[in-house]
Amino acid sequence: MTTLSIYHDSANDDPQHIREFDIIASTLEAAGILIEKWDASKTLKDDAQQDEILDVYRDSIEKLNEKYHFKSVDVVSLQPDNPKRNEMRKMFLEEHIHSDLEIRFFVDGSGLFYLHINDKVYCVLCEKNDLISVPANTTHWFDMGSAPNFKAIRLFTTDEGWVAKFTGNNIAKRFPDFDSYLEIIHS
Repeated sequence: MTTLSIYHDSANDDPQHIREFDIIASTLEAAGILIEKWDASKTLKDDAQQDEILDVYRDSIEKLNEKYHFKSVDVVSLQPDNPKRNEMRKMFLEEHIHSDLEIRFFVDGSGLFYLHINDKVYCVLCEKNDLISVPANTTHWFDMGSAPNFKAIRLFTTDEGWVAKFTGNNIAKRFPDFDSYLEIIHS
């Protein structure tokens, strides 16, 4: 279930956990973040490759392109048995920004976005059917867990696609990782 937890950026507080999607959307909207429910009901094989995923969701991509005029679209997809899962996880775990708008449409599985805005960290557990839009220059990081299982279409307004500018802030180490977060919200 899509969940939002709001922490102070010192991580010294008990976060508020929100599970009602309308409240999640309005809370994130007030912070400048868009989250919506989209239709991800197309059947995909576990080993579906980028071209197949993009083809199956072409209508959704075109709808987004009409609004945002994206120049780069790709798919990030990881399964628990991927030999590069730890390397890829580490790359996303450091706080960074992008100079352009980043949209992720989860067509399978789940992942955890951490959005560092002012003195708050918004932890957003995104799952299948969630579309999240991270505005340019928003500090954030992402965790897919020790056994990643997700497929997300990523859309960017630049030709380069995913290019991170790391902040050097080690803030991510103060917050629960994906696996710990799941334990917290399910306890």
